Parts: sequence; C-alpha cells; structure tokens
Amino acid sequence: MPHVIVEYSANLEEDVAPRELIDRIHATILETGVYPIGGVRVRAERRDLYAIADRDPSHAFCAILIRMGTGRDEETRRRVSQAVLATLSDVTAEAFRKRGLSLSVEIQEIDEAGASRKNNLHEKLKAKTA
Repeated sequence: MPHVIVEYSANLEEDVAPRELIDRIHATILETGVYPIGGVRVRAERRDLYAIADRDPSHAFCAILIRMGTGRDEETRRRVSQAVLATLSDVTAEAFRKRGLSLSVEIQEIDEAGASRKNNLHEKLKAKTA
C-alpha cells in the first residue's frame, strides 16, 4: 500500500484541476516501482476553511500525506517523497508563480499492530490480466 491523502485549500482549484492532480500523483506513485498497483489509493480532501500565514486570501496550500506499511528503508521513503513533491511542483507551477503557495509531502509508516485490513484488489487485478 500506500494511502495518499492530498489535502488542499479550496482556492487552489482556481489554478489546479483536482482530477489532474490526483491522476498525476497516482502515476508518480506507480512510477517509483515501490508499490504494487493493487495497493495504491490516492484521494483528495478540499479544505474550505483555512488560515495561511498572514491570512492573505490568495495564499494556498497543498499537503500530501503518504501512509504506508513498515519496512521500507530511509532512502526509498526519501525517493518516493521527492518524486511526489516534484510532480506536485509541476502540477502547481502556475499557482506557485501567481500566489503564496505552501507544498509539502510527508511519509508516515502505519503501526501494523493497530492496523486491520481486508482487500480483494490484488486478486481482481490478477483476474483482469489473465
């Protein structure tokens, strides 16, 4: 897995199409080669209420949280984080030129002792390709 949660200020939609952002992040996650396709989940959460820096209403943010299982080394986590930030920077380049914009990517490992899952996506994807 990773679960990729893209949180962004509503005003970012003036410059960035959420569907494009999600699709590009999803593609980047797969291009890293770190995760199987059946484990990738990318979703967005638009935030209508926010206060950024000096509260200038033109300021915007996009914060990406990648939650994944344990076991990947520091270099792999860094590589994934940097690849996702590069994609995020590309998608938001026009907004970055026009306004104050904060971009961040963070990876968190899931505590497996507290995680429960049920998933048939891997089997469904295998059946599609067979």
